[in-house]
Amino acid sequence: MTVLRGLVKTDFKLRYQGSFLGVAWSVLKPLMLFCVMYIVFGKFLRMTDGTPTYPVVLLLGISSWQFVTETVGIGLRSIVDRGDLLRKVHFPNYIVVVSASIGSLISLGINYLVVLIFALFAHVEFTWRVLWLPLNVVELYAISLAIALIFATCYVYFRDISHIWEVLSQLIFYCMPIIYPLSFVIERGGLYARVARLELLNPIAQSIQDIRHNFIAPASQPTIWNTFHSPWAKLFPFALTILLLWFGIYIFRRNSRKFAEVM
Repeated sequence: MTVLRGLVKTDFKLRYQGSFLGVAWSVLKPLMLFCVMYIVFGKFLRMTDGTPTYPVVLLLGISSWQFVTETVGIGLRSIVDRGDLLRKVHFPNYIVVVSASIGSLISLGINYLVVLIFALFAHVEFTWRVLWLPLNVVELYAISLAIALIFATCYVYFRDISHIWEVLSQLIFYCMPIIYPLSFVIERGGLYARVARLELLNPIAQSIQDIRHNFIAPASQPTIWNTFHSPWAKLFPFALTILLLWFGIYIFRRNSRKFAEVM
């Protein structure tokens, strides 16, 4: 725990070292992206859910996705970046990836406080469902950590993984209902509605939709709980999250002894 605590403090300080605004960038980045996406998709393309809470919902989705990209992007490079330390000090290698993910989790907490302030100004009526929020965040953290562990293992052997993730993250961002409301797609019916339902089987999209539903807008946000009737469909993203986390831990532990040699 001492090593983990020290790495978290160091990683969080180094993340914004040399920048004038420092930690403020953890809030400014999603806010700047929110402004661009809201103007383009909300104002020009009119892709909104028609509710006053849409801007807050959009900001919440962008902040949550920012957490995923930070966790995976920094986590996949963490083993190589800490190669010198791993050769000198003996401790479980997974701590390096976990420390990077906790740093992103701290940024997520700061962003959620900003979302809360926006929600108060927007007169959002909070419900008892906000009590589910910690479990939703745990699920989002678990799937992000799973991907980070898998990619961190691959990055030790193949540096191209970082470039692949940059392209893949952009593709996922525009394919998932983050910048456009899922209800907007469902209302078009037909094939669009079926594709929208399938999107909720993605653990990242499902957890972000649950966060939006429970935190801000339970009346306007479709979730896997109110879209699917089959209990197997409702359990699928959770089972996939557990499976990916198990696989991430397995492949990481199996290769961790070779990291120092390969690097």
